[in-house]
Amino acid sequence: MTGLIYVLNGPNLNLLGTREPEIYGHDTLDDIAGRLEDRARELGLEIDMRQSNHEGHLVDWLHEAQARDARAVILNAAAFTHTSVALLDAIKAVRTPVIEVHLSNPHTREEFRHVSFVGRAAKGTIAGFGATSYMLALEAAARF
Repeated sequence: MTGLIYVLNGPNLNLLGTREPEIYGHDTLDDIAGRLEDRARELGLEIDMRQSNHEGHLVDWLHEAQARDARAVILNAAAFTHTSVALLDAIKAVRTPVIEVHLSNPHTREEFRHVSFVGRAAKGTIAGFGATSYMLALEAAARF
């Protein structure tokens, strides 16, 4: 196992900082990436952070994480969390542990957000702490 941590981000997360900041905060994905990279260096880890609005890219990257023997995947699947059987199957198919991350707490939002296909296969879920959710997930991943 390597010290490589994949951080995968789903649809619309490229708009962080401007999209509904009252829900998702003012941090951009680049802001979050910078903090993750700094902390990862301190922990002797490497971050590979990616974002796509396309479900298949996330599936391919989960497979790639396993092929590269990554230590873990931190996954914010965004809206795909609640709809993607393909991501559920991909997480179940790889041996790389996946940590589900959300900026907001889906359980305090609309009813449809209460169902997580990702969470059914993830090792754990961290939600509701804004950008800090990613940092908490990195701390967890460092212990695998």
